[in-house]
Amino acid sequence: MTDLLSAVLKAHGGTERWDQLATVTATIVSDGELFAAKGLPQDLQPRRMTVDMHKEHASVRPFGAPEQRSDFTPDRIAIERADGTVVAERSNPRASFRGHTLESPWDPLDRAYFNGYALWTYLTTPFFAIMNGMGVEEAEPWNESSTERWRHLRVTFPADIASHSTVQDFYFGNDYLLRRHDYHVDIAGGFAAAQYVYDIHEADGIKFPTRRRAYLRRSDGRPDHDHLMVSIDLRDVHYF
Repeated sequence: MTDLLSAVLKAHGGTERWDQLATVTATIVSDGELFAAKGLPQDLQPRRMTVDMHKEHASVRPFGAPEQRSDFTPDRIAIERADGTVVAERSNPRASFRGHTLESPWDPLDRAYFNGYALWTYLTTPFFAIMNGMGVEEAEPWNESSTERWRHLRVTFPADIASHSTVQDFYFGNDYLLRRHDYHVDIAGGFAAAQYVYDIHEADGIKFPTRRRAYLRRSDGRPDHDHLMVSIDLRDVHYF
């Protein structure tokens, strides 16, 4: 574990507290250009997200219908009714994205898979970095402005964890709290994203951002503010 990672974990609530918890729930509202590009424009209905904190599993409800939910793990995505009846499912879902570009359409299972791995990543940041198989190193800091210089952790994800891309970059302010998260969206043609986070709150001893805005990332590393690919607002977050 790097010195920076140790400080980051402590600033976000600490590993002792994290180890006491198993699940996080949050109400989410999401939007952005990505979903329209995929032929699935996002409504602004609040949804309830549930994420396991020590293994990669996530679910959101409602999904597609009032009494339906998604059920995500890296090797399976499903849409289920409230009683557990399977409406649709797909094994090895990552394989279905081979050859996709940014404009390739998604079906509801594709959307559920993206939602599952993305929200699992976001709601377990930065603590997933100490899970088995993660590679973490401190990389070059990022000069966000003339007055802000953010320290930088580069995380390499193992093959058994589904996420945006194998290598992702996380930037932290002087308080060691998350400011920005960079990645490539491999299942959508590999486009580069710069996701800024805002409005850090605390719930049940864990600190987390309540607003996320992911923009196309230009070749110079700066965000293209003309293209907001995904926005996520969170409220009613609870860890238990």
